[in-house]
Amino acid sequence: MNVSHDGPPYDPAAGPQPHGHGGRPPGFSAQGPAPAPYPPDHRQPPAQSLYQADQALYQADQAFTAGDGLAWSPISKRHAWHRLLTAVLWALPVGGVGAFFVWMNGGLIPTVMWIAAVVSGVVLIWLMAELDRRAYGYAERADDLIVTHGVLVKRLIVVPYGRMQFVDVTAGLLERWMGIATVRMHTAAAATDATIPGLPAAEASRLRDRLARKGEERSMGL
Repeated sequence: MNVSHDGPPYDPAAGPQPHGHGGRPPGFSAQGPAPAPYPPDHRQPPAQSLYQADQALYQADQAFTAGDGLAWSPISKRHAWHRLLTAVLWALPVGGVGAFFVWMNGGLIPTVMWIAAVVSGVVLIWLMAELDRRAYGYAERADDLIVTHGVLVKRLIVVPYGRMQFVDVTAGLLERWMGIATVRMHTAAAATDATIPGLPAAEASRLRDRLARKGEERSMGL
């Protein structure tokens, strides 16, 4: 009987072969040892983590809704331009005087760096003003006025009509030229005072009259 095998012929002088499969240890192939399996990855998929972060952010934003099915009334886009013009009017003299002294003491390169820093500061102020404008909003409800604002730290203020003492409308020179004004609601507690900047002048006048009328009605118990 002929018995075929894949190893070399058996040699009695060589002694018994320690392993089967032609003397090769288990897990060994002609290409080398078999790779070890990778350990299971128990980490959460990134998509799931992003989804949970979005859900947490959405739940946090629920605390800053107007409520009662109302939408936030935005302020004017001219508010950001007012902040930009104010920054430019300050940057021109400060940047010019600073550039002169830097030129006299340091030369061309430090002067260029100084001017670039001033321009970057003005651009940063404008970007922050635009973000602040988008974060501002107000809504008139049946019993109170709510105002929300803030970029890094968001804030919501509820001003009951019955606690308002007076309404103040102010506008500086640039604001009057741009046709905007700021409305301030003052209450007995300074912590509940609210400010709405960058309103068109006509809307600021109408809001002042509405708030004054509602405040009188609540104080009389109507």
